[in-house]
Amino acid sequence: MATPSKTPPGADPKQLERTGTVREIGSQAVWSLSSCKPGFGVDQLRDDNLETYWQSDGSQPHLVNIQFRRKTTVKMLCIYADYKSDESYTPSKISVRVGNNFHNLQEVRQLEMVEPSGWIHISLLDAANSPIRTFMIQVAVLANHQNGRDTHMRQIKIYTPVEESSIGKFPRCTTVDFMMFRTIR
Repeated sequence: MATPSKTPPGADPKQLERTGTVREIGSQAVWSLSSCKPGFGVDQLRDDNLETYWQSDGSQPHLVNIQFRRKTTVKMLCIYADYKSDESYTPSKISVRVGNNFHNLQEVRQLEMVEPSGWIHISLLDAANSPIRTFMIQVAVLANHQNGRDTHMRQIKIYTPVEESSIGKFPRCTTVDFMMFRTIR
């Protein structure tokens, strides 16, 4: 059973992106859900707004399927959960599965959350401590707090490591101004 590393409430995983070591790749994937209430779907799950959410509408497990067009290196998955706002809709047990398609998914992480509030960072590393390479990620909500039926997920972000340039190593820039000029045009 993996223990998630939790950032303080309101801490944004985009801070990691600003270091130049990872970048968010969710926009490169095709997202689908096992079910959703009208107006509470993928768009709300990916809109960068912590006040909106996906709400499932069916029996458990509730699934978020993330499919890439090519095999993709993934280092971390970040989920925003807020027990104070969502109460019995808040996930308490989550499974993260990876594979080439729906038919060969393997569970790589299973975690239990106790009244989560903030970003939950889930490392997706293989046995050699390297980021995994996959075509598909599935996040399965296995249980909710207070035995709730449907679930709320406010945001999911997927991060890949930034590879070094073949020309040479560029310094890790930490401000937006420096990051703009880091690339060769």
